[in-house]
Amino acid sequence: MTTPPLTVVVLGILGRTPVAGVAWQVLHYLEGFRRLGVDVWYVEDTGEWPYDAERDTVTDDPSYTVRYIARMMARCGLDDHWSYRCAAGGAYFGLSDNQVATLLRQADVLINLTGSTELRDDHLRVPVRVYLETDPVLPQIEVACGSSRTIALLETHTHLFSYGENLGAPDCGVPVRRFTYHPTRQPVVLDWWKANGGGHSSFTTVANWRQQGKDVEWNGERYLWSKHAEFLKVLELPSRTSQSFELALASNDQEGLQLLASHGWSVVDATPLSSDLSSYRDYLCHSLGEFTVAKDQNVRLRSGWFSDRSACYLAAGRPVITQDTGFGNILPVGRGLFAFKTLDDAVAACDEIGADYPMHCAAAREIAYEHFSSERVLGSLIDRIGG
Repeated sequence: MTTPPLTVVVLGILGRTPVAGVAWQVLHYLEGFRRLGVDVWYVEDTGEWPYDAERDTVTDDPSYTVRYIARMMARCGLDDHWSYRCAAGGAYFGLSDNQVATLLRQADVLINLTGSTELRDDHLRVPVRVYLETDPVLPQIEVACGSSRTIALLETHTHLFSYGENLGAPDCGVPVRRFTYHPTRQPVVLDWWKANGGGHSSFTTVANWRQQGKDVEWNGERYLWSKHAEFLKVLELPSRTSQSFELALASNDQEGLQLLASHGWSVVDATPLSSDLSSYRDYLCHSLGEFTVAKDQNVRLRSGWFSDRSACYLAAGRPVITQDTGFGNILPVGRGLFAFKTLDDAVAACDEIGADYPMHCAAAREIAYEHFSSERVLGSLIDRIGG
């Protein structure tokens, strides 16, 4: 007798945040599960009003969001395996409300990707409910401070997974109380990221420059969310190495952009890259490698967080130099992947990559295969939830 495939419903923010980085993240989960023989579905029901990227506005008209989600689902053959519920009016697109209710009654596993969906009674019918946290630190501190909303959200799940792979380690300052977190990381569909030849002569990255509203206080210290503060710590890097650096930034901070340019950083607008999946992928694949920083929250508290985007650079066989968050406790560093703490560390990493670039490219791809391939990452997740 043939065992029916596992039915997995992924809850996400694909339509709410229609940018390439988020789209690739969701697609890696959907395609990764599909290739494991899972019957996978995508449902978006966050309670947020639609965002129209073409008009750059929140709106009560879901037409842009619906078209966008449908287009993304078609990329991985899930044309009829998705549903979007518009908070403005409550209408369903793709699967109907009755079809979603039936799906949730029959599903084996619910994956609340980014933890952005507050589970309702229909969701609670699914026996295995996974909170999959992609941004650690803030939720853990909220729990430690007694946030009833965060605690209630987490309690509706049967398993908690986090990209903070260093949580609970002796050198990690993130408070882990009340809940047990299982480490996980970004799944990458490796054949989607094969680089074809050379291209860009610079180390690159795609990032937001200055962000507000998510700083957090813990034990009398303030921990920052915005990356600009960390970039300023390595402002002199272009003058310390023969390598060149380009930042694709989402920013209106003209003073900050001029400061970067005056110190030898090339800066381009991230908007065209972030609005098109192919352009985003080509930019990464044709780069010399990635140089980037992490959020202060992850750096000082050593959460072990690692970037989706950095995993994609590795998959493309592009070396990565990124700020140390404690991920070196879990991932191999020193060949293809470097964790820096100081400007001197970053300079040394650039020099090492320059001394044997082909070897570091091969090492980067090997790290992606061993640690980020969707088969390994999602296969491990299914095993640990008893699927």
